[in-house]
Amino acid sequence: MPFLRTKSAAPSAGPRIPSGIPSWATPLVDHGCSYAGQVQAAYLTNPVAARAIRMVTEGAGGAPVVTEPGDHPALALLASCGFGASGPSLLETLAGHMLLHGNAYVDVAVGSDGLPAALFALRPERVSIEVDGEGWPAAHVYRAGGAVRRYPVAAAVGGGLLHIRSFHPTDDHHGAGCLGAAASAVAVHNAATRWNKALLDNAARPSGALVYQPGDGSTLSPDQFQRLKHEMEAAFAGAANAGRPMLLEGGLSWQALSLSPAEMDFAGMREAAARDIALALGVPPLLLGMKGDNTYANYREANVALWRLTLLPLLTRLLGALAVHLQWWWPGLVLKVDRDAVPALSEDRERLWAQVIAADFLDGNEKRRILGLEIGQ
Repeated sequence: MPFLRTKSAAPSAGPRIPSGIPSWATPLVDHGCSYAGQVQAAYLTNPVAARAIRMVTEGAGGAPVVTEPGDHPALALLASCGFGASGPSLLETLAGHMLLHGNAYVDVAVGSDGLPAALFALRPERVSIEVDGEGWPAAHVYRAGGAVRRYPVAAAVGGGLLHIRSFHPTDDHHGAGCLGAAASAVAVHNAATRWNKALLDNAARPSGALVYQPGDGSTLSPDQFQRLKHEMEAAFAGAANAGRPMLLEGGLSWQALSLSPAEMDFAGMREAAARDIALALGVPPLLLGMKGDNTYANYREANVALWRLTLLPLLTRLLGALAVHLQWWWPGLVLKVDRDAVPALSEDRERLWAQVIAADFLDGNEKRRILGLEIGQ
C-alpha cells in the first residue's frame, strides 16, 4: 500500500478559524492560523503570492535533471506525478510543499521486481512525527480522513518515509516554510485589495456628507432621518448609481469628502506589501511586474538571481535527499541539475568556456575535463 486513496482531509492542527468567517477575510494576521488557512489567504487568494509560488514550483518541475550513471530509470519517477495521470510532476509538488510548509514527504511504491515503481508526495499537513522517550523520531504518521498509516523510522529498505525539511531554529523535527514570514504582507495586500474594491463599489470615489442647514435651526425628525437614509442607500449608493444626479429638498446640501493623506498612501503600502511577499518567497519583484527598473538587462539579471538564489538551492536539497533515499535500491545514484541546459545560466557557461580556452597552461584533455566533456584518445 504505497499511498492512501482518499479525498477526505485530515483535521488540521492548531486553532481553527470559525466556519462563518473565511480565512482570507481576516484583516489581521493570526499566527495560530492553520496551514490550510494560510494557503487560502496566500496561494488561493493573493495574486502576487500565487504567481511567485507558481514561478518557483513550475521552474523546479521543469528543471533539466541528469543522473549518474546516465539514462537512469529514476528520471522517469521524478517526471511522473505518481498517480498515472496528467498533473504536476513530483519535483514540482515537492517544491511547493517545501516553499509553503517547509516539509516534504515522499512514499516509495515498490514493484514486483523489488525496485521503486512510483514516488508519491504526501501532503505535509497530514503527517505528524512520533518521538521516543529521548526525543528522537520514532515514526511518521499519515492521517487522511479516518485512515491512518504509520511509517516507522527504520534503517531498512522501504522501512521509512523520506522526510525533507528546511531549517527551523526552534523545531527539532519540522522545517519552516515561507507562509509564516509572508503572512503579514499577504494580510496587508489582501486588505488593500478589499479597500480598493469597496471604493469601486462606492462609485470609485470617497463618500460625502449630506448637510442639513435650515434657516430656523431645526433638526430632522427620526422618521425624516430614516427616510432620507433609505433613499440614499437605494438610489445613490453603489457603482450602479455612479454619476446619478441628486435631488435635494430645502435645507439639504451635499458636501464631497476628499481622500485623506493616509488613504492616499494606501497604494504605496500595497506595493510595499507586494514586494515583501516576493521577498519572502524568494522571487525578484521585477519578475512579478512590479514597478522599478524594468529594462531587459535587469529582467535578465533577475531571472538569473531567481535560479541562483532560489531554484538551485531548493533543487539541490530535494535531489540530494531523493538520491540518498533511492540509493537503498540503486547504490551510487546521483541526481543533479544540468546547469548547462538552463537558459538563464548560459552566460556562466560562456564565461567558463572563455576562461578555459584562454588558459594556455592547460592541455586539451585538461580543458575538456574542466568543461565536462569526454577526454579524447
